[in-house]
Amino acid sequence: MAGLREQQKEQRRQAIAEAAIALFESKGFQQTRMEDIASSSGVSVPTVFKYFPSKQAILFEFLKNADRQALDRARAEVDFSGDPLDAMCLLEEAITVSELEVMPVVLWREILPLILFSPRSELPATYLKMNEKLVEDIVEFLTEMQQHGMIRQGADLHTAAFMLNDYSHLQLNRLIRDEPLDWEAHRVNVRATTALVLYGIADSTQD
Repeated sequence: MAGLREQQKEQRRQAIAEAAIALFESKGFQQTRMEDIASSSGVSVPTVFKYFPSKQAILFEFLKNADRQALDRARAEVDFSGDPLDAMCLLEEAITVSELEVMPVVLWREILPLILFSPRSELPATYLKMNEKLVEDIVEFLTEMQQHGMIRQGADLHTAAFMLNDYSHLQLNRLIRDEPLDWEAHRVNVRATTALVLYGIADSTQD
């Protein structure tokens, strides 16, 4: 019976989250109230708060799953004996594709500027933890690259992961401005920026 109850709770949680995402897309994130989410999912407002303390928590629940899927996808597709720049660009695209799969572009256009340009003190703790976890996951991916000889020993992988994660948000913000999405330009921009992180700007011919 305990297993059945847990399954029912998870189903209810998923139903609330899916109803919320549909409302965010149709009404807008800012205009959607927790009361709207409760009504759409057929539960009471206290029940919604039981599963999610805020609208932001619902969004970040989806994004957390997307990031995990992206890392798994990148690991399955990467060639650890190939070009390290290709591997890093593959990771960025896996993250971007997964994020766009779990949330529609119209919703990203509304919430991404709030994430990018709000003071850190105003960002929900849920998002900060999720973002820190994504940086850790990128470090893990870079560590695997390092173990395969694609990145030099002693490289500051945490700083590299932090830069790649932050810049991927800016690149996503640029990508979603256009309709349809200009993936070709996005890939060119990502590759140029990632190459800068990977190879630096120093003159390698200097002693």
